Amino acid sequence: MQHDNFIDYIRIFCKSGKGGAGAIHFLREKYRPNGGPDGGNGGRGGHIILKGNKNLWTLLHLRYHKNLIAEDGGRGGKGNMSGAYGKDIIIEVPLGTVGKNEETGEVEVKILEHGQEVIWIPGGRGGLGNGNFATPTNQAPDYAQPGEMGIEVTKIVELKILADVGLVGFPNAGKSTLLSVISAAKPKIADYAFTTITPNLGIVEYKNGKSFCVADLPGIIEGAAEGKGLGHRFLRHIERNPVLLMIIPADSNHHYKEYQILSNELGEYNAELLDKQMLIAISKSDMLDKQLKEEIQKEFPKNIKLHFFSAITQEGIAGLKDMLWKMLNDPISE
Repeated sequence: MQHDNFIDYIRIFCKSGKGGAGAIHFLREKYRPNGGPDGGNGGRGGHIILKGNKNLWTLLHLRYHKNLIAEDGGRGGKGNMSGAYGKDIIIEVPLGTVGKNEETGEVEVKILEHGQEVIWIPGGRGGLGNGNFATPTNQAPDYAQPGEMGIEVTKIVELKILADVGLVGFPNAGKSTLLSVISAAKPKIADYAFTTITPNLGIVEYKNGKSFCVADLPGIIEGAAEGKGLGHRFLRHIERNPVLLMIIPADSNHHYKEYQILSNELGEYNAELLDKQMLIAISKSDMLDKQLKEEIQKEFPKNIKLHFFSAITQEGIAGLKDMLWKMLNDPISE
């Protein structure tokens, strides 16, 4: 997945198809000169459909298709023949994609499974042909229904990364380094802020062939909940992670203050994020001896236990995997 090709938010104009008009027709045959009305129904207009595709990781393919107009339904024909359905437009999207109402922000559609299809914007219904309106007192109706209009609307398509564990921390906290060590992912790593500007996903191999997915997300800065830095673009991905791994580097000047700022930004964006299972880990612990670790632990309330690890020396890595696996598969015990 190319860094500059990661698109997770698209505004698109959609128009579902208009329903076809019902037909006005009367049967005329050699031996049935007054055979009665036989106008068929119009076909429905094309739908706009969202479909899950596990092989997609970005909304990049929608960047150049922001106007989606489905086909109109066909007119009804003689002999009670119905018109053809308008061709649907199927938008394939990554798992974890939501469709939103642009005006209200309401989530209307969630795509969570491969192959899942949801009719997001239905096409207009086809009109009834005059054959439907014949009665004993009106045996030759000379009218039919027009098709229903399609729906014209602007929608938001938004991707929220589906991962088991989301890495949370300030820029340069060591998230990318950790991901590169515990998985096969190759995120960009450098000693400056915002090295990661798009999410990176890695599959962590666990014991006995088991595995789980970890997302290295762009770093939080103070004010992210108000949109500063990468702001909402980062925070919306956290909503899909059942477990959050909050990483604070050992060389931070104020470990507990950093924890408070991170927690505050999560809560300001969505208070429900603070109800998720969370593990606080101190990275770069190869810089610390036993006494320094104890001093850092004392900064925190007694009910918050820290896990120390070093991606460089592998210290605490196996234990970190064990703890995350337990949180994912036995959350009640945590």
